[in-house]
Amino acid sequence: MAEDKLKVSCAACGTTNFFPLAARGKTVVCGRCKSPLPEPGTVLEPSADGILKLFHDSSLPVLADFYSTTCGPCHMMHPVLERLAARRAGEIVVVRINVEYHQDLAREFGVQGVPTFVIVHKGAERGRQVGAADESSFALWAASRT
Repeated sequence: MAEDKLKVSCAACGTTNFFPLAARGKTVVCGRCKSPLPEPGTVLEPSADGILKLFHDSSLPVLADFYSTTCGPCHMMHPVLERLAARRAGEIVVVRINVEYHQDLAREFGVQGVPTFVIVHKGAERGRQVGAADESSFALWAASRT
């Protein structure tokens, strides 16, 4: 009954798990590290280690939103990302990365302006977009790289 479950990636260890849809609202834990799993379609804000583990270990493509709390276009894109994460639940992992807290990670990915969106799958960058975009254009860009 694959339709009763969606893939989610653990924000702690990066392992992809199946989340039973009947368990929404309840605590479901990772089969590997036993950390609580996010509900499908949730935008994650993991630790630096969790981000790197997702980039390298998730079987799902990871869409990273490098943002700043003082950036107007970043705030405009947050609802777009939330709707995309919900629509593509089980197909993609969406993470927010605050460049003020994760300066080393932003530097490692060559982020020079925010918002910057990077799609990573199994450690390889698949696409990059800098700046805000309308929802349909952004969704098409993400779909073409995942």
